[in-house]
Amino acid sequence: MIDKPDQLPSRPNFSSGPCVKRPGWDIGCLGDSAFLGRSHRSAECLKQLELVIELTKETLAIPDDYLVAIVPGSNTGAFETALWSMLGPLPVDALTWESFGSGWVYDIEEQLALKDVRVLSARYGDISNLSSVRENSDICFTWNGTTSGVRVPNADWISENRIGMTFCDATSAIFAQELAWKKLDVTTFSWQKAMGGEGGHGVLILSPKAISRLREFVPDRPIPKIFRLGKEKVINFDLFQGKTINTPSMLCVADALDSLLWIKKLGGWRATCEKSSNNFRIVSDWYSQRKWITNLVNRVDIQSNSSVCLQIVDRQFLELSNSEKWKFINEMTSILEQQEAAFDIKSHRDAPPGLRIWCGPTVEKEDLRRLLPWLDWSFQYVKTKKF
Repeated sequence: MIDKPDQLPSRPNFSSGPCVKRPGWDIGCLGDSAFLGRSHRSAECLKQLELVIELTKETLAIPDDYLVAIVPGSNTGAFETALWSMLGPLPVDALTWESFGSGWVYDIEEQLALKDVRVLSARYGDISNLSSVRENSDICFTWNGTTSGVRVPNADWISENRIGMTFCDATSAIFAQELAWKKLDVTTFSWQKAMGGEGGHGVLILSPKAISRLREFVPDRPIPKIFRLGKEKVINFDLFQGKTINTPSMLCVADALDSLLWIKKLGGWRATCEKSSNNFRIVSDWYSQRKWITNLVNRVDIQSNSSVCLQIVDRQFLELSNSEKWKFINEMTSILEQQEAAFDIKSHRDAPPGLRIWCGPTVEKEDLRRLLPWLDWSFQYVKTKKF
């Protein structure tokens, strides 16, 4: 039995959403910047909402002719807004290799009841056949599968001259991976991932092609107010100037502004992507020297550097039933939480039993270094008890 580690991470929060706050954050950092008890329609609040949109475009290097809006419902609300408002005029290729992609497939097929839908699916740890997407179809996909640890290797598979639009759920890719904006027509994310912000608010990014779709296409279905981007081909451009559909939390808005200012100071998306990749390298160097654990994703080129999903490959563990494996994982993660070494690192409930470690830019490398010996120790501790 290996010795119990004697150092704990300073911040043992490795959840894949909501993720750990930026280094040095506390509620006092918001100071007087949170306009609590004020109308979001007031000049001061509206200016702050506009600034969040401006900094989002600046720090992500979003093209000038793209529009950005803050919408309700976190990333889910943002993506649903796009699906309900814009899908329908063309066939749809829906790519899924994890739970969120599967959720979009369900909505497209069952809720929107679209007829010409082709589902390109892959098991956890693998990716769909990207080369088989149709040029005349709309494509719906997750850039980075939060629950599977699989990301697209690049955007080379998306034609620059395609007829259809691309709908990209990028919530755990934003600020962790480079996105090919010119090939993305609808992109969504939430503040609660790489920014370390709060949940409940989504960000919707539209290309000129997506804006044209809104102008030219009127769905033959009722659209709930919370998903409505306009009316009868008339776009509500106020949404892209901070005038939100419903009332946002100005505390969350101030917190998002704090995160974006921190990201800007770091150097924008290039700096945060580099930090995420360096964090991932610490974890990958560790498991490459272990026989009991490895990445759930075999292909190196599609391994996520943000939501890192790990599988236990110890022979005795593999002989357990699926329910027994989950009991093993639950005991491991429970011990880690009791020791205050790691919180919320159990795999998503839809994924294979394992561990998931967030390596986004708000995570500090020293905390990751201190975490890893605890994983070795907790695994050996549970294994010794069970076998």
